[in-house]
Amino acid sequence: MTRAAHPFLILQTGRPITSMRRYGSFAHWIRVAAGLRDDDVVVIDVADPDGSGGEPLPTREGFAGVIVTGSGAMVTDLLPWSEASAAWLRDAAHAGLPLFGICYGHQLIAHALGGQVGYNPTGREMGTVDIDLQPDAGDDPLFAGLQARFTAQATHL
Repeated sequence: MTRAAHPFLILQTGRPITSMRRYGSFAHWIRVAAGLRDDDVVVIDVADPDGSGGEPLPTREGFAGVIVTGSGAMVTDLLPWSEASAAWLRDAAHAGLPLFGICYGHQLIAHALGGQVGYNPTGREMGTVDIDLQPDAGDDPLFAGLQARFTAQATHL
């Protein structure tokens, strides 16, 4: 496997539930699933679960893209570390840096770019769910080749 020209930045916004931590962090899961080596990523833990402060956000330059992890936090709580991350992501998006969010990560990116994030009016959704691709997804290299409807594991409020 060849080293990537520029590393991916993984913004870690939370931690797995206690029973799942034996398998590593969200950043580790993402790196492995994406087939990236340790030196192909830079992980910044921006979350501040205990009030001690998260790691500072780096400059945007020199990254191939940004992957934002999931979290047990809620974007609508407007936590200081989350709002600082949202401002950083907004600037990164406007500068043309590719962004990919997973769960909380995609909600944070939506919030950063002016989208609305809120609770699911029907409560928690958990388990295997059907995902319907939007029509424009077929033009995106990430989603090209997927069926218009597929199943995925999900949990969210």
